[in-house]
Amino acid sequence: MESVMGFGGIEGVMFNVIPYIVTAMFVVVFILILVRIVQGAKQWQKNNASPVLTVEAHIVAKRASVQHYANGTDPNMAHDNTSTSYYITFEVESGDRMEFYVKSTEYGLLAEGDRGKLTFQGTRYLGFERSRG
Repeated sequence: MESVMGFGGIEGVMFNVIPYIVTAMFVVVFILILVRIVQGAKQWQKNNASPVLTVEAHIVAKRASVQHYANGTDPNMAHDNTSTSYYITFEVESGDRMEFYVKSTEYGLLAEGDRGKLTFQGTRYLGFERSRG
């Protein structure tokens, strides 16, 4: 009975170890967030340093990525959120393919097989002007 009341044995170990585990998990999550922020800032800076290019291209594929988030454990209080990201793959005259994130309005206006001029800066999509005829 002494070990339970005095927090000795396995109970004592758990009370001493859990704060370190929680702290370590917090530190890991914080570091991962910092890494993502730094990666995003580097990509943004690299895009800004890249020239704006306009090249002949055609659309070879379109895709949508849907993410579903469920919040809450009580079915009566749950809130569901859905997020959709849109991507278009272009092929340029050299045969290289590039996939860009595009807004939903742009995604809806473009179709596979469309040909025209693709304008981009690094990994940043700036626009696509379809050729007539």
